[in-house]
Amino acid sequence: MNFGPYDMLMDFALMSLLLFIAQYLRAKVKIIQRLYFPSSLIAGFLGLFLSDQFLGVLPFSENIASYAYLLVVVLFASLFIGRKQKAKFKQVVDKVGDTFTLNLAAELGGFGTALLFGGFIISRFFPGVPEAFPILQPAGFVGGHGYAAAIGGTLEDVAGWSEALTIGQTFATIGILVGIFGGLALINYATRAKATKFITTMAELPDSMRTGLVSAEDQQSMGKSTVNPMSIDPLGWHLLLVLIATAGGYYAYEAWASLGFGFNLPMMCLSMLAGVVLQFALNIFKLQEYVDRDVIVRIGSTATDYLVGFGVAGINVAIVAEYITPIIIMTIIGLLWGVFFLFICSRKLFQNFWFERGIFVYGWTTGIVAMGITLLRVVDPEFRSGTLEDYGMAYVFISIIELSLISVLPVYVAQGNVLLAGLVLILIAIGLLVITALKYGWKSDSMDALRPGEAEVIAAMEAEMGEEISS
Repeated sequence: MNFGPYDMLMDFALMSLLLFIAQYLRAKVKIIQRLYFPSSLIAGFLGLFLSDQFLGVLPFSENIASYAYLLVVVLFASLFIGRKQKAKFKQVVDKVGDTFTLNLAAELGGFGTALLFGGFIISRFFPGVPEAFPILQPAGFVGGHGYAAAIGGTLEDVAGWSEALTIGQTFATIGILVGIFGGLALINYATRAKATKFITTMAELPDSMRTGLVSAEDQQSMGKSTVNPMSIDPLGWHLLLVLIATAGGYYAYEAWASLGFGFNLPMMCLSMLAGVVLQFALNIFKLQEYVDRDVIVRIGSTATDYLVGFGVAGINVAIVAEYITPIIIMTIIGLLWGVFFLFICSRKLFQNFWFERGIFVYGWTTGIVAMGITLLRVVDPEFRSGTLEDYGMAYVFISIIELSLISVLPVYVAQGNVLLAGLVLILIAIGLLVITALKYGWKSDSMDALRPGEAEVIAAMEAEMGEEISS
């Protein structure tokens, strides 16, 4: 069957229809609201069950599984376009040192435990499974469908393992479910143990968080019109910048492949570098003030919605069934690491609001940052713990390490260095934990004890609530 431009257009049109239906279900069905399923995940499941693998209702083309990596190339192209935030490393360490070290340790430890323990189990008991299999679990858990597509696509390029992409997407889907169900269970336990500082029972999120629809009085602008529509549409202006960087990554990939070095560079990383070069050019030509980072982020987030939808809809069920036992084993390893980090590392090392900060880490290391924010919003409805602000500052530097990890680690693992890579990452994570303990101390108080700064924040919150009631 020939594949043409209209086939791709109809694939995206059908996924758009599924996203619309999914958003409607999120707005109307209470059980979906209580589980906080993202609309993109719902759309993906609808696409999977309505595709030829099950009911055969939707005429998707045979190429939908390849769209996930295509979209992650677009997403990575947008990462550095329009960025103006500057932070000094010393400033980050002084203000949010424990957030930086612990979030980084959680990520590196997640990859390390999967590679070391999972790699040992897989190589010992499942000799027919590709050696690089364990890296796909933290790729899906920590980075969601985007990083799963990135690392899966890299393994397909450098190792010729065509099944890596669908397995990565499977782990990303499982990760979101682990983040949702596991996170809510952990919050229920913590509230009973009085470890939460802002709620005593499961908090109810605002309607917009549950339904996905923002009321008219709370709606905000997506961004600024930085160019005049008489010249070029503002959204088109920002979209063309992202696509220019995407093209830069693609042609750089093709140029590198033509040189015949025997290994390929990940296209998504090259598109990210193209975005960096494009931003540098914008600065040189004094055009940076006409780029609104908020609009660029919205474009990247849109790509992510379709990425998740196609990622789930394109999962090859036969491949999942073939690897089901290793998938279950790796899922258990990822879940155990998340729970261990929450109740040992977070509890003992965060300086204040350990559970609020820890459940956020659990959420984003199992089901992407959006899931971490959702779980945090349940226990800290008004974000008074400072978790998001601190993470935002720390992530300026974590992202650099993270992107380096995603670029280099899959290639290194594909060369057969699974256990060694896992050991090195675990040792680095342990080093970060030790540094945190030496600088900030190891906490041995009870789960419900107040830590420095908590009483003042809680008192301010209670004072504000008292003023609202009296008024």
